[in-house]
Amino acid sequence: MSEYASGSKGAGTVPHVLDNPALASLTGPHAHFAERRGRVLRYPLDVSPWLALPDEPDADDWADLAALAGPGAEVPVPAYSAGFPAHWEVTFDLAGVQLVDDGVAAAPDDEAVRLGPADVPEMLDLVERTQPGPFLPRTVELGTYLGIRRGGTLVAMAGERLHPPGWTEISAVCTDPAFRGAGLATRLVHAVAHGIRERGETPFLHTAATNTTAIRLYESLGFRLRRTTRFMAARVPAVGAGV
Repeated sequence: MSEYASGSKGAGTVPHVLDNPALASLTGPHAHFAERRGRVLRYPLDVSPWLALPDEPDADDWADLAALAGPGAEVPVPAYSAGFPAHWEVTFDLAGVQLVDDGVAAAPDDEAVRLGPADVPEMLDLVERTQPGPFLPRTVELGTYLGIRRGGTLVAMAGERLHPPGWTEISAVCTDPAFRGAGLATRLVHAVAHGIRERGETPFLHTAATNTTAIRLYESLGFRLRRTTRFMAARVPAVGAGV
């Protein structure tokens, strides 16, 4: 059972799974990916950069994170906006939003094809050209990824990343610049959302708060803002600097 329940966050209640989605994923449906030290968990480094801290990490948790990552490593700390211990250098701080399904017109797409390990080189190339967010050699293992090809070439894709109980995140939504404006991303979001709904789960997603074009698109598709969040990263202190 996940360490998180699905109730709304508030006094006297447990947090919602989407308040700390990486922790809910790595203690739930994605537990088989989890690398753990104490209360700190992370995905393998070739799967996803996401890691999970407890809601209120203490000194032992920061020490475990430092030991797990190694001295000098840069570690992403998503869905976390409190302070860092002394000697931890913040290297990345981006305001983000979390959107949830509120009437998405989910539907399969006859042209969308399932992507797998053999397609990873093409997927990595498309990601490099479009920069939708982190996508690594084994990210495809996290869930279903769908793509659309033109002339045999992969020109658009979308797939599944975090998987808290009852929810699945839609991620890596991208289209080759030469094929934008044709609605391919919309079709793929609908198709991925359909697969999620077929499992009895609810789609959600994250994007940068500054990416107003994407937010408007997702809201037009039937997503609504659930919460604001932050995507942060910090550098583990060097040996002898303390944590």
